[in-house]
Amino acid sequence: MKEYFGTLPSGEITNLYTISCGKMSAAVSDYGATLVRLFVPDRDGVPADVVLGCDDCLGYLAGKSCLGATVGRNANRLKDAAFVLDGKTYRLGDNENGNNLHSGPDYFFKRLWTVVSHTGSAITLELNSPHGDQGFPGNALIRVTYALEQGGRLRIAYDAVCDRDTVFNMTNHSYFNLAGHEKTETAMDQILSIPGRFFNPDDDKNIPTGELRSVEGTPMDFRTPKPISRDIGMDYEPLRLQGGYDHNWEVFCNPCAILSDPVSGRTMAVHTDCPGIQFYAGNFLDDQGKDGVYYGKRAGVALETQYYPDCLHHPDWPQPITPAGERYHSETTYQFTW
Repeated sequence: MKEYFGTLPSGEITNLYTISCGKMSAAVSDYGATLVRLFVPDRDGVPADVVLGCDDCLGYLAGKSCLGATVGRNANRLKDAAFVLDGKTYRLGDNENGNNLHSGPDYFFKRLWTVVSHTGSAITLELNSPHGDQGFPGNALIRVTYALEQGGRLRIAYDAVCDRDTVFNMTNHSYFNLAGHEKTETAMDQILSIPGRFFNPDDDKNIPTGELRSVEGTPMDFRTPKPISRDIGMDYEPLRLQGGYDHNWEVFCNPCAILSDPVSGRTMAVHTDCPGIQFYAGNFLDDQGKDGVYYGKRAGVALETQYYPDCLHHPDWPQPITPAGERYHSETTYQFTW
């Protein structure tokens, strides 16, 4: 199903596309290639929308928190908003404390994408990113596919090709609340496990220090499942500097994270081919959401699969460089049970 999703100030019309499979359904907009809704049943079969979002394209245009966003070419942060590739320095916008965040300020998630395929259970959207776009080299063709599959899976796949060596590090920035997006007070009560053995501590500007620190004996240890709220307020420097959880963990195995809501019975397991996963507890959420709901601090959690933040300045870490003419492909699957 296709429905009107609002008109941008440019006069461009945006649309919302529904896909479904089994007991799950989702809605994706061509504005930003954004995941707007995701309905998942609870243990009694009652569906709820478990992602934070907006009612129309103007809500996303005004939004500050990347709700449901497709992020690229480079997700997360880049120190000094610059990097060197093939001996040349490329400069991006310094849109956060002198650094670059999510390749802004000309974000992919604030652009109109082209729908190239829409079936009952999947949608593929495409974006042309010219040489110099956001500061990156090369003319790139980028596609993202959302597919609902049997067994309660939402699969998000990214494909891209460029005519020069370039950076591809795509992610989805959905915020989840498995109790339902409107139950904002419950998100921190949900149970999270992350099997990663180490995480990346950040400095006071949210840039990794370069240390790969063991989670052992710290509030960052989610190897045994625990409520998100249990340790988020502990007097631990990485938590103090970021106002709570907003850090990258290694992807040690799959699933690389499991989120569950004991009340509804919904559980979400994250599987990815990426080397890292950023857990953000919504510490600075401040957006008007769907259905008249206001999303304030910690109303939902993001689990963003990605390369490590600022990895372009750490050549010993996995690198997001795709050579000219070669295909970039990455997939993340959210497996739901209830």
